Amino acid sequence: MNEAGFRTVKSSQVILKELMVPSYANFGGKVHGGVILGLMDKIAYTCAASHCKGYCVTASVDSVDFMNPVEVGDLLTLYASVNYVGTSSMEVGIKVESENFREGIIKHTNTSYFTMVALSEETRQPTRVAGLLLEDEEEIRRFVMGKLRKKLRRAHQQEISDIGEALNLRQAMIELQGENCDLSLLVTQETVKV
Repeated sequence: MNEAGFRTVKSSQVILKELMVPSYANFGGKVHGGVILGLMDKIAYTCAASHCKGYCVTASVDSVDFMNPVEVGDLLTLYASVNYVGTSSMEVGIKVESENFREGIIKHTNTSYFTMVALSEETRQPTRVAGLLLEDEEEIRRFVMGKLRKKLRRAHQQEISDIGEALNLRQAMIELQGENCDLSLLVTQETVKV
C-alpha cells in the first residue's frame, strides 16, 4: 500500500448522543438492553464505513457486559473508533456512557469490540480496507490489543470446535447429574430403544 492506502484513526472516530426516552424502557423501568445494542451496532457501522469508505457488515461482537443500568431521561453517549484492521476486517472499539445531566453524574455502562467486514458493493464479497496510520502510543496499544483479540477469538473458536468433535455424549450425560436439567425423558427413550 502507498501513503494513500492509510487513514488515521481520528478520521473515522464517531460520537453519538441520544436521549433515553420512555419508549426505550423495559418492564423494570430501565432502558432496554436491546436499544443500547442497536445503538452500538449503528455507531460501529458508521465508524467502519467511514474508515473503509464503503459498505460493511457486522461479523461478530465480543461480549457486552452491562455494568450500570441506564435510566430513562439519561443522555447516552457512545464513542467509537477503529482500533485494528486486517485485510478486509476492522475492529471497532465502543465505549458507552450514560449521563444524568440534571445531577451531573456520568456512568460507564458498556465497552465492547465489534468486528466489521468491508464488502464490495458489486459482488458483496470481502474487499480490502485501508490500513491505519497510527499517530500515538495509545493508537499503537489499541492496534496491538486488537490484533491479540483477533488471535484469541480464532484460537477460542478452534478450541470449542475441537471439544465438540471429541465430545463423548454418554460421559457428558453422567457429568450433567446435579445440574439444573432433567434427562429422565431422554433416559426413558434410550431404555425403549435397547
